[in-house]
Amino acid sequence: MISADGTIRHQAKTLALAEFFQSEGPVSVQLFGAEPDIIADAVQIIAEKQPDFIDLNFGCPAKKIIKRGAGSALLRDLPRLTAIARAAVSATSIPVTAKIRSGWDHQSIIAVEAARRLQDTGIAAIALHPRTQTMGFTGHSDWNLIAKVKQAVQIPVFGNGDIHTGQDARDMFDQTGCDMVMIGRAAMGNPWIFPQIHTALNAHTIPEHPSFAERLDICLQHLDYAVDWYGADRAILKMRKQLSQYLKGLPDSSKTRRQLFNTTELDDVKRILIEMKKQLQQDTEIKYVNKNSLNEPDDTNPTKWRSYETQARCHYGSSRT
Repeated sequence: MISADGTIRHQAKTLALAEFFQSEGPVSVQLFGAEPDIIADAVQIIAEKQPDFIDLNFGCPAKKIIKRGAGSALLRDLPRLTAIARAAVSATSIPVTAKIRSGWDHQSIIAVEAARRLQDTGIAAIALHPRTQTMGFTGHSDWNLIAKVKQAVQIPVFGNGDIHTGQDARDMFDQTGCDMVMIGRAAMGNPWIFPQIHTALNAHTIPEHPSFAERLDICLQHLDYAVDWYGADRAILKMRKQLSQYLKGLPDSSKTRRQLFNTTELDDVKRILIEMKKQLQQDTEIKYVNKNSLNEPDDTNPTKWRSYETQARCHYGSSRT
């Protein structure tokens, strides 16, 4: 998500967020802003980078975004939201899409009306996260609202919210009739969710989750990519949230997170992760214990984890958060 204001000022840090390799396509660059003319200028700048799509964020619930009148603040001002969308569409030949939420709160559910307005401006597709701004990321998303939006417009509708497994994605398609699903927070520290979804949708099977050791291998690879892109110092800071997610549910993860967050040296970060992997490989059948089928052991107690690991070889927990 990139600031339209920062884009038109050609701020280096802002524009760096829009960089990508052509081999990564299809790529969408998402903008947020509160003024139609600024959005239009920013769209023209981003269009020079030739992404496949340009997306408008009308759903971010973060206070720092709302204070600027952008993100989900625009759900309380549909005329301005519409004007921003029309300005963006008019500024480029690249397809422009939009991301919205249900509304500001439960007393103002405006997703269907907003979707119709956006369609009328020439928006090419709509992504709906069916939570309100006031919900943030709490509670459960209302998939029924995705179905209502799908029925109300002719353009493609992307469903978003509470997709953590391949089965979740399949359920969303079945229950809402949406054209695509969008994955957000569930991909953090969990990049294999995409092939899992692909397999679940095309093979009608639920693929196994990687072992703990395999997860750490992917984590280390992700860290190397970040170092190549940002440099070691910035990569360590930027990867902390990702590292925390990779470690989620692993034995002794709390202790390991503390060690990782207490160092700023790349060699130390890698050493901690490699040592953890070696420890995990000593157990022959380590799999993530499904939180819905077994009581979750204390992750600071390896003895408890070993006893639980002999009870089940389960897929990744699918509890919705």
